[in-house]
Amino acid sequence: MRFFTGMHDLHHAGKVGAAFVSVNRLRRRVEKPFAVGQWIMDSGAFTEISQHGDYRHPAEEYAEQIRKWSKNGDLLAAVAQDYMCEAWILEKVGRTVEKHQLMTVERFDQLSKCDLGGVYLMPVLQGFEPREYLSHLEMYGERIKRGAWVGVGSVCKRNGDPRAIEAVLLAIKRTRPDLRLHGFGLKTTALKSPLVVELLETADSMAWSFAARRNGRDSNDPQEAIAWTAAIGSGAAQRELIGAL
Repeated sequence: MRFFTGMHDLHHAGKVGAAFVSVNRLRRRVEKPFAVGQWIMDSGAFTEISQHGDYRHPAEEYAEQIRKWSKNGDLLAAVAQDYMCEAWILEKVGRTVEKHQLMTVERFDQLSKCDLGGVYLMPVLQGFEPREYLSHLEMYGERIKRGAWVGVGSVCKRNGDPRAIEAVLLAIKRTRPDLRLHGFGLKTTALKSPLVVELLETADSMAWSFAARRNGRDSNDPQEAIAWTAAIGSGAAQRELIGAL
């Protein structure tokens, strides 16, 4: 599993091996490029849907942002504008899982028709129960090609129960073993699961910042990000070694 470190201060994005940056951070920036290596652009879904109930910016504007930053560092992918399916989100916005799944596919279609400057558009599977993710996979149909790199949404709030995350990932991989899965917002608890690490191709998290703040340290210090990410990588390597014995 490859880890992309969530970075909210663009001045430090180039100090980690691979970065995960929200488009909401980029919109506040002028044309000046920022130092970064390989990175993923996030659509800011959590902020947009949890705080505003929908995206404040249309697909065309997001596509413009993707094009704008497509040559800045090595932009590997831009996450499609998906709609989360946690119960508290659905209650707040007054929609159903199926409605958010349909809206996610509609946004993916809109973005797919835009000029993205050659950047890969990462589709996102949404749901809450494993069967719902499989239903969403069916909704996408042939849009999700063989071997596609696909995000798995609505898992970040279940970090305390790795078994729930494992069940979702297993259901998807059993149906489409060819897919390369990305886990959003995973924390140490979930990443301690050897099965979660095995089933994911990539993952991202801002947990390093929360951990630093919780322990009275600087939540913007890039050294905190580097140390936390290194610890995650070391733990994954150790589990891989143990599993091979």
